[in-house]
This record gives sequence, C-alpha cells and structure tokens, in this order.
Amino acid sequence: MANVNQQPSGDVQTALKHAVSLLNRDPVLARGQAEEILKVHPELDAARQVAGVACRLLGEPFQALAVIEPLTKRYNDSPDVLHEFGMCLGAAGRGDEAIDVLQRAVEIDPAHAGAWRTLGDQLSAAGRTADAEDAYEHHLTLATRHPELRNAAVFLRKGNLANAERLTREVLRKDPTDVVAIRMLATIGAKLGQLEDAAHLLERCLELAPDFHVARRAYTVVLYRRQELEQALAQAEILLKAEPNNPNYLILKGTILVRKGDHVPALHLYERILEHYPNEATAHMNYGHTLKSVGRLEDAVTAYRTSIRLRPATGECYWSLANLKTFRFSDDDIEDMRSQIAPEGGDPDDQAHLAFALGKALEDRREFDESFGFYASGNAIRRLHHRYDAKVNVVNAARSMRTLDRRFFAERKGWGCPRPDPVFIVGLPRAGSTLLEQILASHSQVEGTAELPDIIAISRKLGQKSRKNPASYYPEILTKLSGEEVRALGETYLSTTQVQRRGAPFFIDKLPNNFQHIGLIHLILPNAKIIDARRHPMAGCFSCFKQLFARGQTFTYDLTDLGRYYRDYVSLMDHWDEVLPGCVHRVQYENMVDDTESQVKALLEYCGLDFEEQCLRFYETERAIRTPSAEQVRQPVYKEGLEHWRNYERHLDPLKVALGPVLERYPV
Repeated sequence: MANVNQQPSGDVQTALKHAVSLLNRDPVLARGQAEEILKVHPELDAARQVAGVACRLLGEPFQALAVIEPLTKRYNDSPDVLHEFGMCLGAAGRGDEAIDVLQRAVEIDPAHAGAWRTLGDQLSAAGRTADAEDAYEHHLTLATRHPELRNAAVFLRKGNLANAERLTREVLRKDPTDVVAIRMLATIGAKLGQLEDAAHLLERCLELAPDFHVARRAYTVVLYRRQELEQALAQAEILLKAEPNNPNYLILKGTILVRKGDHVPALHLYERILEHYPNEATAHMNYGHTLKSVGRLEDAVTAYRTSIRLRPATGECYWSLANLKTFRFSDDDIEDMRSQIAPEGGDPDDQAHLAFALGKALEDRREFDESFGFYASGNAIRRLHHRYDAKVNVVNAARSMRTLDRRFFAERKGWGCPRPDPVFIVGLPRAGSTLLEQILASHSQVEGTAELPDIIAISRKLGQKSRKNPASYYPEILTKLSGEEVRALGETYLSTTQVQRRGAPFFIDKLPNNFQHIGLIHLILPNAKIIDARRHPMAGCFSCFKQLFARGQTFTYDLTDLGRYYRDYVSLMDHWDEVLPGCVHRVQYENMVDDTESQVKALLEYCGLDFEEQCLRFYETERAIRTPSAEQVRQPVYKEGLEHWRNYERHLDPLKVALGPVLERYPV
C-alpha cells in the first residue's frame, strides 16, 4: 500500500493498518473498514486507496477504477499509486492503457519489483512475449539478494545462455535456496529443451516459496509443454485462486483446455475473458484459434480481425487468417501487411508471420514470384532463430538402421504391451495425415486425438540426453531393456495418452515425426497400427516450405534441408519395410485423391475395421481439428493442389538437387 498523504494518528492509523492487513484475507471486510474510516475522515486518501484495492480484489474493476483514478491526479508521481492504477486498468480490460501506466511507474522507480511483475503480466496478455520476459526478469533480479543474477538476467535476455547459466550456478553454490536463482536456472533449462530438469527445479522453487507466482506460471508452462495437461491445469487453478482476474492466467488456462481437447469449456472461458477484457488482443486471437478448431470459421475470422484492430502489428493474426486456407485477403489487408514489414529489425515472430501471410495472399492472386519471395523471407527469419543441423538427422537415422535390425526384432518377438488401441499416422507434415485421420475418425470405433508427443518423450527419457551426453543413449539403449521394461513402456504410453481419449476402442496419434521411432513403437506396442502418409516429394516439401509451423519442424526453413530430410525419411522407411515386413501400411496421397473409395477400404482392412459408409463422407464428421489442414478435410477430396508446386518450379532447383535419387521414384 502507498503512503499517499500525511500519516493519520492514533486510532485512525491503527484502523487503517487493520484494513490493509485484511485485504488479502478478506477484501469485503477490508472495504467495509475503509468505508467506516472515510465516514469520519473523508479526506484520507490512504483509506480511499484501500477501498479501491478491495474492489479490484473482489472482481469489481470498474468500481476500483472509479476510486483509484482520481488519486492518480493528485499523486501522478507515486509509483505505488500508478502500480495500483495499472492493475485496475488491466482488470478492466484496458490492457494498452495499463501497460502505459505501468511503464511510467517503473520509469519513476526502476526498483519497483511489483510494478515490473504486473507489467510482465500485461505484456504477456498482450502477446508481447519478449517484452514480458524482460519485465519478469527485472522483477526477479530486484527480488534477489545476489547482484550477480542481474548480470545473468542480462545475458538471458540477450540469448547468451552459457554465461547466464554460469553466473546462476555460482549464486546457487553460495546460496542453494535462492528461489530467484533456481527459477532462472529453470528458465535456462526450458530454453535448452531440458524440460524435465526445468520441472524439477521449479518444483523445488515452489516448495521453498509457494506464493512465488512467476515461478508457478513458469512451472505451468513447462508442464503444458511436457503434455502433462491435468497437472498444468491444476497449477493454473492455483494461480487463478490467488488472482481470479489475471488475464494472463485465464488465457493460460484456456490454452491448456484447448490442448486437452476441451474446446467447449475453452470457448466459454475465452468468452468470459473477453466479456471482462474486451481489449485484450491475445485473448481474441486465442479465441479465434479455438473457433477455427471447432469449425466456426466466420466467428474465427471476426475474432482475428478484432485482434488485428486492437494490435495491428500482430503478425500471428494475419497468418492465422491465411492459415484458414479458404480465406482470401482484400487489397486493404495486403497493403496493411506490407506497411507492417520492417526492412530491418522488428519483432522476428511478427515479421515471419507477416511474410508467410503475404506469401499466401499473393499466391491466391497467382503472383507466384513475389509470393515465393515472401515465403523465402519468412523462412530465412525462422531459420535464423531456430537452428537445424541436417547432419544430426543423418546420424540418428543411421544409428536406428544399424541397431534395430531383423535380428533385434526376431529376438524380442512377443514382447511389449499387446493392446491394439493406437493407430499411428507418420510421415512428413502436409502429406495427407490429417485427411487420413479424418477418414479413420469418422469410423464408429476410432477417435482422433492430436499430434501427441508421448513417443518422443519416451525416446528422450530413454536417451538421457544432456550436454554431457549430447548424442543420447537412444536407440542403442533399447538393446539393454528387459521384456518387463519394454512392456512397461507400452503401458506408460497408453496411460499418458489417456487424457486425450473419450472412450472409443481405438485412437489416432498423428505426430508425423514418429516415423523416426517406428522401431520403438513396434517394440513396445507390437499390435499398434502404423500408417505412412506419403506425398510426391516436390509437392510435399514445397507445401512444408510455405507452411509456418507453430513449433518444431525446423528442417522446413530451407529447401536444401527439406530435400535432405525427405531423403532420410525415405531411407528410414525403406529400412522399416525390410526389417518389419507388412508392419507399415503406406498411403500415397495422390492415389487417395485419384481413387478415394479403394484407398479407404484398403486402409480400413489394414486396421482390422469393418467398412462404414461414413468414412467416405469424412467431410461431414464434426470434430475439433487443430492442424493447418483443418478446413481442407471438411470438404470432399479435390485434385487442384496436386501439381500446385509447379507454379513455383523456377525457384525450386535447390530442392531438386537435394532430393537427388529420390526423384527417380517420383519423376517430375
């Protein structure tokens, strides 16, 4: 609480202190106490401030603003008053104004830890992730006893993780219970992909400081990224119990619900958020994502356009419109996007999203050369910030082929969990996997889920990859497992994926990258079905090149990398065909388009399912779909896109060269 005017004396001061102490325990009583004080001392601004804070804590932001805003006129240089005003503005959905006020608060007092933390919340809710992280790090470094962590935070913001880690570990050697240092080390681990280590660090952090909300939010995000969705949801509820109206926490809960497949409660949550925070651009964008998933396209477009109106520089919203595939941009839209392109600088994520969106807009207008230029620009930005090493992929494929041979599987015949529930769809992205999923999910015995990370999580846990062991022990570690351990891995997979299921006998896991782990899948789940969704390499690779993926798929940002990756994929699939004959059912996308009925019947026969007519009318099946092909599979199969890559052929020589002998199977 701020000292906004002269200290009262005697009984009034005691009553005021009591009102302040009640705020977090019982804001109703705190407000009542403040109102009683004001009856006797109507000039006492400190009591008025208590009443305003109590209104905000009670979920009455507009009443809180009516009380607090007049104080800012008299105390416009008080960072405490500005901080409270910023919180009230944020609670009232006036996020941009809240950010301005909070930035003024930290300009007046750069050491105001609370204002930095609230500023981080508002920036995060506004989708300004990099600025939010900067604000959070200011908050944390102000809260620490060790000035070295401030230098570590600077290194962290600049992406120098090695120096940030070195300084953080030095602090922890001196002070093992410093929660700020523990949280910072967890942040570094999460940025390096060491999510298990990050989770353990954050759990320790919260043991020491249960009310450290910044750490709990980070823990929630790590759980979400690890697909531990029920645990993530529980942590989000703890945050919301402490701050029921924090838009950052509400949006986080909505994101978790969407990932769980609980789209209806997610929609209700976003509608509630937008009722109270109508100017939160990120909430409108996430609402649009959820509307798209359930097929409400017109409403999704409205949500995306609202987000753009509130924050015109939001590249992700323009790309989200482009990613509807059936949407077409107007002349004004294209000019607006062009005006947002920064020749130098600019936020990398926004600039990449804008470039891909412009590529799609110009592609729809058959302006293919300029379209390719924007696709190439967007990919170059992504490649700069998301490194990919093609040699690692070659080595990993070679290790799998060397280790998981015919003898390996023969010696382990009958091992694993025998349940036949999973149907894996693998291959490259944009190769027709969503179409196959929609066809199978139209069957009464099968449910679609999502691109599940559980198999990759098992491989990483087996590999124990770290900076001390950069190559990991996987897949060679599979040769050392006992029959009981192998069966337990299969049962673990079925257990961790249960959160995605609704009760059908069979379910689909369509993470394309699982083609690298077919040996592991067959070992731990020998009766699972595996379908290879394959597409002509030129069509499939170029479709990946012009698709901006939300996460992963870093090989798609360069035509040469794409061609090499496709070659590695074909080589590995040839290996699985040789050592596990008949295990994988291949569906060539072009054949599915040309003769859908025959291909669907063959697919169902492989899966051991009776033919159902609904599988041929898959486009009528209502279900949530979160992949880029969502709108395309809600209509009958069409042939127009098969040769679309030829419009760009003059630019694709690097891809042809990289594909090399693979093109002999698929002549161009």
